[in-house]
Parts: sequence; structure tokens; C-alpha cells
Amino acid sequence: MRAVVGTVDGVYLVDLEDETIMPLGAEEELPQRAPVEVSLPLLVDAAASGSTVVAVVDRRPPLVVSHDAGRTWREAGGGLPRGRAVAIADDDPDLVVYAARNRLYLSRDGGRFWSALTVELPEIQNVAFD
Repeated sequence: MRAVVGTVDGVYLVDLEDETIMPLGAEEELPQRAPVEVSLPLLVDAAASGSTVVAVVDRRPPLVVSHDAGRTWREAGGGLPRGRAVAIADDDPDLVVYAARNRLYLSRDGGRFWSALTVELPEIQNVAFD
């Protein structure tokens, strides 16, 4: 499983299993994802897969998660730093990658528990699953 990460210095491919980074060519872009309509205050970014929606908000904790397409929300990511972007795997809504300024965090349980990847990247702007 891999994440495509857009940074100020270009696009990188990050293997989420072995935590390796590979810079991509200048012509490479992040995969397009459908816009997510979320009406939350302080919204930074949002991603959806089925009825699961994860939103990055500019407050503490930095994430809110909905499992009913945005009708109800729960806070998540209490120990995470401020966020820049989020992505959810299309085929597994429990698999979420969260981007802070220079680091990625991975959740395999829908945003309850997070693990920091050891790799550091240039300032992250957006993230998507490959």
C-alpha cells in the first residue's frame, strides 16, 4: 500500500509498509479524488469512502470522523499535530493516512489509533492513496 504525497518540492511516493520514499517525476500529479461536501467550521481537508468521512479541522483534536456520511461526527487524533491533508483508501474505509506539516500518520482502524511513519518529507500540501 502506497501514498502519493504532494509537497512544496514535488510529488513523492511513500510505501506505507516499509516506509520508503521515492521522488516522482516533475510531470507526476496526485490522483484525482471526488470533492467531499462537508459543512464544518475550520475545515482544512476532507476525504470519503462510502459513508465514512474523515475531515481535518484547524483545532484540537485535528480530526473528526463520520460513519454515516456526515450526519454525526466524533473527534479523533487527540495526540496528532495540526493537519494539512487526509486520504481514505477506496477499498478499505478503515485505512486512513493523515498528513501533518512534514510527516505522515497511518490508521488501520478508521482513525481510533495512529502510528507515525518515520520518514520526513518537505512541507506537505496534499495526500492520496496510490
